[in-house]
Amino acid sequence: MNLNCLLAGVGGQGTVLASKIIAQTAINQAYPAHTSETIGMAQRGGSVVSHVRLGPKSCSPAIPKGQAEVIIGFEPAEAVRNISYLHNEGAVLLNANPIMPVTASLGVGAYEVEKIIAFAKQQAKKVIVIDGNALCKKAGSAKVLNVIMLGVAIKAQLLPFTKADIIKTLEENLPSRFLELNRKAFDIGYSYDVRECAK
Repeated sequence: MNLNCLLAGVGGQGTVLASKIIAQTAINQAYPAHTSETIGMAQRGGSVVSHVRLGPKSCSPAIPKGQAEVIIGFEPAEAVRNISYLHNEGAVLLNANPIMPVTASLGVGAYEVEKIIAFAKQQAKKVIVIDGNALCKKAGSAKVLNVIMLGVAIKAQLLPFTKADIIKTLEENLPSRFLELNRKAFDIGYSYDVRECAK
């Protein structure tokens, strides 16, 4: 198993937890895993980028530019901002729901989601776009986007694990009071029809 996966979002979306779940799942299967985060004022909605490198070939926690096989974008602009890390044969899983930056909400700068998604599709060999807000509403909480996206990623075979592998990691690492909600969230992501939203 060798995989470079970059996760990009903003503070509060669970980006770091998702990266830790991926890494711990690999470790559970006796594969080396390295992670690192770049966090910019995350608690105020700033950029959060997590690097996850799995397998013996990774010698540092940071993914070199052009070497990420997978980008999981919790926020569209953040995903595209990090698109230079994507391998030319790489795939992007993208939540289409933006978190508007202050400049856009004040009318100073434009935030055009359709153009952002179109640009991602130009850069990646495979793009899966989901409506994260709708799936979170189905789960009953806006706080489980990260686990929903892990479910989609597993179903789309973007990550080298099974559903049971991730559920086991969730059970081992989340407080018991959150397990039922997160299992439901993962199932919602896993049952998503990725064929309908793929590039």
